[in-house]
Amino acid sequence: MVNDKMCVGVEKERLMVRFDPAKYEAVMEKEGCRPMDFTGRVMKGYAFVDIEALNTKSKLEYWIKLALEYNKIAKPSKKKKKL
Repeated sequence: MVNDKMCVGVEKERLMVRFDPAKYEAVMEKEGCRPMDFTGRVMKGYAFVDIEALNTKSKLEYWIKLALEYNKIAKPSKKKKKL
């Protein structure tokens, strides 16, 4: 979480990245990148990146930078009301 917004995370042996949905098609062409279908449906603006595609500092930095760039303009998730 960055600025109370989802940014990146680790799920099993892959990285989850939140990015600008307008870049979805280009991002999906990157090595090791797959659509995020955590709930059973594809979520544009989110992707899973396989650990094998993160084997250098520059590759990992690319994904972190992509997520942080979008985080500046992303809307925060709606907070659930506490009962």
